[in-house]
Amino acid sequence: MPPDAIAAVSPDNQPDSAWSDLPRLGVGFGFRAPYRADVFLHAGNIDFLEITADHYFDVPTDKLDELDLLRNRFPLIPHGLSLSLGSANGPRPDYVRKLAALVESLRPPWWSEHIAFTQAGSGNIGHLAPLPLTRDSLAILQRNIRSVRQEIPGPLILENITYEVTYPWSDLDEASFLGELLDSAGCGLLLDVTNVYTNSVNHGFDPLRFLQRLPADRIVQLHFVGGHWRDGVLIDSHSRPTPPEVWQLLEEVVKFAPVKGLILERDENLPPFAEILDELQHVRELWRQHQPTVETSR
Repeated sequence: MPPDAIAAVSPDNQPDSAWSDLPRLGVGFGFRAPYRADVFLHAGNIDFLEITADHYFDVPTDKLDELDLLRNRFPLIPHGLSLSLGSANGPRPDYVRKLAALVESLRPPWWSEHIAFTQAGSGNIGHLAPLPLTRDSLAILQRNIRSVRQEIPGPLILENITYEVTYPWSDLDEASFLGELLDSAGCGLLLDVTNVYTNSVNHGFDPLRFLQRLPADRIVQLHFVGGHWRDGVLIDSHSRPTPPEVWQLLEEVVKFAPVKGLILERDENLPPFAEILDELQHVRELWRQHQPTVETSR
């Protein structure tokens, strides 16, 4: 991908037509340092990488050298963890500056963050916390996204997260909340299929019906992986192979949504890389089966 691939868009909104114009990146992997040698050894089987943006802030030279190696071989998508778009007091300016510098240096076709908050007041709560599904939350997200996009160029896609609790004062369901947010904020969707399945199991809703209510034209990228059970609760731990139920949901998504990229995540119980490659090949076959004209940008 050329270094000037980043889209020139208004910081206040992403034109609807621009989502279809984004490049098809293909099938990729959420880069983790233990797999660095494997990623380069099998680069022909990996179309692009998603990197955790926070892993490259205030780091030693060898970590920056790693980033240079990756960007010279793969298209990279930066994925933020701690922007805290749902915080009432807004994202931290120092974090925004670091993220903006990284995005500008990589010039990706899009970048991503979570629909969540990670800080309350001046304190960091240490994990992705869900928001009440209310009009007030929508207003906070809209304000923060507008502010951040003044500093960080290019299309922004937002990821749905898992949640263990629901707020009784929510006045929207999650599918409606996502649809309104994407439309009002001019963002795309990073649809974590595993998160949809996890929430459906833990909270008793139909995941396929949920998926069918999402705006298909805004689904830019997918995440998928497996989790584990703990005390009767399904945990999104990125620790197991993708289960059959998630594969089935993912296949349904690629039947109706013009997905631009699919990323396998794995953070715990790291298997031999051959198992990662098997999953990447499986998702590639599903994608090509339902979108046979797919050509990646590489």
